[in-house]
Amino acid sequence: MIRILVIEDDDVTNFITKTNLEKFGYKNITIALNGQLGLDYLKTNACPDIILLDINMPVLDGWDFLDKVNELNLCSDIPVIITTSSFRNDDKLKADGYQNIVEYLEKPINFQHLNTVISQLKSKKIEL
Repeated sequence: MIRILVIEDDDVTNFITKTNLEKFGYKNITIALNGQLGLDYLKTNACPDIILLDINMPVLDGWDFLDKVNELNLCSDIPVIITTSSFRNDDKLKADGYQNIVEYLEKPINFQHLNTVISQLKSKKIEL
């Protein structure tokens, strides 16, 4: 069973994301409300199969989360799908600098497309 870690600070977005992922059959979904809680999760649990990561969050944002994961070599090979409301081209360019970011999705998320990306990762077991 595929394990998905969603790191997102907005409760409504988390509800919508979890509900839509469950419609596609994904049941093992964990929510972390900021990058620090996501990091804490990775320190105390098995690595998830995929991370859905927002960029702009309090406490520890998405970029700082990715930097800490790499610095600590903590699940740093797990595919990351950016899910953000940021339309800034700088963010897209910055995402290209991270080897484990496999997709950059702007909100509102097209969940059919997200399911396709996750299915491809699952079926191909892409190694980064």
